[in-house]
Amino acid sequence: MQLTRYTDYGLRVLMYVGIHTERMVTIAEIASVFDMSHNHLMKVVQELSAKGYVKSTRGKHGGIELGRPPEEINIGEVVRHMESNFHVVECLDPGRSLCRIIPGCTLKKVLQEAVSAFQEVLNRYTLADLLKNRAVLNRLLTERRVVSRA
Repeated sequence: MQLTRYTDYGLRVLMYVGIHTERMVTIAEIASVFDMSHNHLMKVVQELSAKGYVKSTRGKHGGIELGRPPEEINIGEVVRHMESNFHVVECLDPGRSLCRIIPGCTLKKVLQEAVSAFQEVLNRYTLADLLKNRAVLNRLLTERRVVSRA
C-alpha cells in the first residue's frame, strides 16, 4: 500500500505545524523546507483546514496553525480523509473490477484484510505520537542540507 503524495504532504504539514505551535507558519515556509510545490501544498492545506486539522488566517500576519491539540488528531482519520480510496487492486473497487475470477478468488479477502490492518495501525497513533522527538525534528528541518537527486 502506498499513500498518495497528497496524503504524504498533509501529514508533513501537520508535523511541521505541530512542531511550531509557538507561532503561525506559512505555506511558503513549508514548501521551502520540504521542497514541495507551493500550489499543490495550498490544496493540501485547504483540505486540512476544511477538516479542522489546521486553522488558516489570511493577511500580513497570517499563516496556519493546528486546529486542535495534537493528541486529538488521529493519524488514521487524517489518512482516510486525505486518500481518495484504498483500492490497492482493481477487484477492491466494485465499480471498476472486470476480473473473471472474483467469484472464486480469495486474494480479494486477503487484500481487504491487509488494508484493514494498515488502517488499524494508523488508528493507534495521534499527531502527538509523531511529535515525541520534536527537538530532533526541529533541528532536522532547520538544517540546510544539499540533497543529491541522482
